[in-house]
Amino acid sequence: MENVGLSDVIFFFRSSDVTQTCNNGRATAIRIRCDPLKSPGSLSVPNKCPEGTCDGCTFHFLWETVEGCPLCSTNDFHVIISACVGGIQRTTYVWREPKLCAGGMPLPEQKVSICKTMDFWLKVGISAGTCAAVLLTVLTCYFWKKNQKLEYKYSKLVMNSSAKDSELPAADSCAIMEGEDAEDDLIFTSKNSLFGKIRAFTTKRTSDGFDSVPLKTSSGTTDMDL
Repeated sequence: MENVGLSDVIFFFRSSDVTQTCNNGRATAIRIRCDPLKSPGSLSVPNKCPEGTCDGCTFHFLWETVEGCPLCSTNDFHVIISACVGGIQRTTYVWREPKLCAGGMPLPEQKVSICKTMDFWLKVGISAGTCAAVLLTVLTCYFWKKNQKLEYKYSKLVMNSSAKDSELPAADSCAIMEGEDAEDDLIFTSKNSLFGKIRAFTTKRTSDGFDSVPLKTSSGTTDMDL
């Protein structure tokens, strides 16, 4: 099994001893390949050379073992976070497939944490929206009432100002207003009646039954009784 993206580790051994068949000495190449499922592993030879060598001088071996895998790290597993169910959320760690590491960092255990469900956030949103709507309604009513008071005061001020502007002094006129003659006649009649009463008191009745009225001449010096 050849691992894609993971190179094999090759160990090369050479001997300088010269033999009858190997003038350049002998050599051995051991290829170690990662296989996490094999421990300690299995040794195999090339298919073309069942004995491990084709010329008797160079030997090739393939060793598939877990010992050829690199140490595990955070890059060798991925995190699975479950949905929030009943206020509980689970975090699970799983090895990447195929697993091409050994030892090193162990796989973390599953974690359980408390979370907030969508229902909770929905309730929070509805509550916040309701509070905002109530606050907006209260502020609207407050400013509307305040505006009504200001409008009433302004209207009253305008009416008072208009009333003061309309109370202008009457203009002097030489013309006789309607009803002025009748009023003057009434005053004249009242004056005549008052003078008549005074004259009646001042009139002297004579013995023959006639009243004597004092007359004043044009010169105003002699009085005559009639």
